[in-house]
Amino acid sequence: MIVRQPSIRQAPTGVFERWRNARLLAPAVATILAAALLIGLGTWQMQRKVWKEALLAEMSTRSALPPIDPGLRLWSNGAGRPPPFTRVTLTGKFLHDKERYWFADGRLGSGFHVFSPLVLDAGSRPNSPPSVVWINRGYVPAKLKDSATRAAGQPDGSTQVIGVVRAVGERNSFTPPNDIARNIWFWRDLPALDASAGFTPATADVAPVMVDAEPLPANPGGWPEGQSGDIKLPNRHLEYALTWFGLAATVIGVFLAFARGRMACPRE
Repeated sequence: MIVRQPSIRQAPTGVFERWRNARLLAPAVATILAAALLIGLGTWQMQRKVWKEALLAEMSTRSALPPIDPGLRLWSNGAGRPPPFTRVTLTGKFLHDKERYWFADGRLGSGFHVFSPLVLDAGSRPNSPPSVVWINRGYVPAKLKDSATRAAGQPDGSTQVIGVVRAVGERNSFTPPNDIARNIWFWRDLPALDASAGFTPATADVAPVMVDAEPLPANPGGWPEGQSGDIKLPNRHLEYALTWFGLAATVIGVFLAFARGRMACPRE
């Protein structure tokens, strides 16, 4: 009588074979790809942090310097134009009838920033119409949006403005469209501002930048209230980087826990 010995199934010995037997190869590849993407995003945010800190330091240095008279350099290109956050002094006449109102964020309460075109006294470029610069004169509460409620702050003659150069803004996906019909603006769309004020290349030579007026000298009556030159660019890149790195660690941890369970009870 021949007795057959029961066959003994040998457990896979190699790591690759054990993972294949536990069906972990596909989850492992997915985890590696996801973790690599998340770590890449975290690394990018750290690079952005370095860039933002250097930018803030440079802007802080510029804004601490005495104001300069840029003349017509605001219309120049490249290195000739004063860079953003350069303090400048301008002299001209405001066109108060062309005020535009930029919605203020919650840091200042319900209100608006007053954008007014300033026709420079210093003349214009050769063969060009009068030189105009849009000035952010500062903040007014919502109840003072109507210029008639703050007539003292609407000078008629030549006025000196000290402020900082600001690049024209860009709209992101979270910014509402400007409500031009109601004269409520949410971003600095310079071409649209020009068009709404009736400026054309034949009537006004508008600077491709804007100037944010400083709080001093204060406007008569106190409004609009110029804004401090303190730089308030957001710098949350370290927070974002830690979030991405934390998500990468979580993905890896979840996979390791999942793999441990699979390895303990491999499927046949």
